[in-house]
Amino acid sequence: MLNYVLVTAARNEGRFIERTLKSVVTQTRPPLRWVIVDDGSTDETPQLVEKYAKDHPWIELVRRPQRSDRSFAGKAHAVNAAVERLKGQRYEVIGNLDADVSFDPDYLDFVLKKFEADPSLGVGGTPFTEERGYDSVRDSFEGENYVAGPCQLFRHACWLDIGGYFPNKAGGVDWIAVMTARMKGWTVRAFPEKRFHHHRSMGTAQRSQLSSLFSYGEKDYYLGGSPVWQMFRCAYRMAKRPYLLGGLALAAGYLIAVFRRMPRVVSPELMRFHRAEQMKKLKNIFRTLLRMKKVDSFSVATEQR
Repeated sequence: MLNYVLVTAARNEGRFIERTLKSVVTQTRPPLRWVIVDDGSTDETPQLVEKYAKDHPWIELVRRPQRSDRSFAGKAHAVNAAVERLKGQRYEVIGNLDADVSFDPDYLDFVLKKFEADPSLGVGGTPFTEERGYDSVRDSFEGENYVAGPCQLFRHACWLDIGGYFPNKAGGVDWIAVMTARMKGWTVRAFPEKRFHHHRSMGTAQRSQLSSLFSYGEKDYYLGGSPVWQMFRCAYRMAKRPYLLGGLALAAGYLIAVFRRMPRVVSPELMRFHRAEQMKKLKNIFRTLLRMKKVDSFSVATEQR
């Protein structure tokens, strides 16, 4: 059996983190250690972690000072601080959990068995659900060869190979990690037999939904996304709440990033890899539609035609 550890970056997660704590301490296969970094919370987050750490000595709380700025680089810095605390600990798998997720008691055992069955698996996880019936299998085109950031498990050798999380202030920290792993030849897979639940909609921390969509548009640009893919992505987004405004916010973020010439945070090699993947998805989508079949957004990227 593979040994594993967990790391979590938490900042003002008092509304959600107890659900995450309960999920982990009730696992049928608990981690060797779980390092939770409180990234300058001003709410009850550290007190909640301390309460659980008293009964579970494998939980460690690391407190970092308050910081005035909020950026996605903070997550990477906090995770790296947690990984630093694990030096000297032997483990084969390292998992990053956001502090606003929950899952079944056998969830981590399920994912770990996938690593045990496939030595090439570098990043593993599952799709996820959110409020209002969102299911990433149905409502996202990231697909089965992507593992969403709130709950990602890495083979330790893969984590070392990609250099962990890159502290990019603008975002895409977990996306860059997954895409780099794939580019380097590691298998990345989300297994649809299970789900974790994400209790806060992706990207909405301290922001409105439209503001988050605008930010996603910017991120699509500086992570090297194709303008052709973006056009169809915005059109698709207009069919979902908040409909037209949502699609326009996504488009505006991308176009403004273009006009401002925002610096891209990915290498030319990773950008080419990313765009090739997007074009493969588009081709498979159009081939499916021309055959008058329903598009399976979860498997569209890996379908062989």
